[in-house]
Amino acid sequence: MLNKWKVLPLMAVFLLFSATVFADELFSLKGGYQLLSPEGSLAGTVDGVGQEVDLERDLNLDDSENVTAEIALKWGSSHLSFNYLPIGFSGTGTLTVAGEFNGEPFSVDDTVKTDLDINLYDIGYTYYLINFDDLPTRFQLGLELAVKIADVDVTFHDLTQDFVESESGTVPIPTLGVRTRIALADFLGIAGRIGYMEFDGNHFLDAEAQLEFSPYPMVGLYAGVRYFDLKIDEDDIFVETRFSGPFGGLLVRF
Repeated sequence: MLNKWKVLPLMAVFLLFSATVFADELFSLKGGYQLLSPEGSLAGTVDGVGQEVDLERDLNLDDSENVTAEIALKWGSSHLSFNYLPIGFSGTGTLTVAGEFNGEPFSVDDTVKTDLDINLYDIGYTYYLINFDDLPTRFQLGLELAVKIADVDVTFHDLTQDFVESESGTVPIPTLGVRTRIALADFLGIAGRIGYMEFDGNHFLDAEAQLEFSPYPMVGLYAGVRYFDLKIDEDDIFVETRFSGPFGGLLVRF
């Protein structure tokens, strides 16, 4: 499993070092809060055998409420970003299906408590093919290559059968997409990105749109919506989930 307390400082040092290299960089920090609602299914499998259970109908997972962080560096037509998105769902529900989780049998009407935690690390590089940044209304549009690292933990506690099973997995998935930004004025901009890739039986789709408001040149607010479609199909764990919701926070530019 990745240790976020090691990854985040290393990325911060890397980006801070990079900021000393380029003369026309724009370095930004974002810290905020997001609310995501889940749908989909998960399973704990042995040799590919297991029963999918529904995140809403069977497990009754609550929404995820968590903080987010982004570090970005722009120089010329290039944009480098690192996002950390912790996502955590938990709930207690009544099963409508029977089967096995990691070889442990469960039955219809069993009461289960489930925790699904996804630490998502998102490293992306964009090259703006269109970069009109010297006009009254600025417009940027480019191709983005990113790597999404999904660090997944599942704990399945059947209160009726009295067993607890846990599974985890870390899956890197590269994505290809586009990023755009339209600055309507010096203090107001709209940004968006979308990326997708299928890789080794897994897939990842993410999309977001956000509004940035900077009443002061170096400080501002942002708000938007996110959508994720994630499938992880590994030896001992299967997760196919979609989650979406709003986010917002503070931004600082240097």
